[in-house]
Amino acid sequence: MPSLSGGRTAPRPRLRGLVGLALVLFVACSGKEPPRQPDPPPSQRTRDSAIGASNAPGASGVQGALRATDSAAARSARMDSIQ
Repeated sequence: MPSLSGGRTAPRPRLRGLVGLALVLFVACSGKEPPRQPDPPPSQRTRDSAIGASNAPGASGVQGALRATDSAAARSARMDSIQ
């Protein structure tokens, strides 16, 4: 019985495999990335440190206040370790 394709056999299994592979790749690559969480705002200490390091008027006062805060925190930690 003569074939309808003129004697050629169609490469259907190979074509199906390629189409399937293309479909899998398309689905795998089309996923959306989850939205990125925004960075948390800088702490007050971080902002004060940046101001203290600048040449802005009053920066030396901010640096002095940070040193005083650090000194008080260290003193408090020493007192807590004694008790």
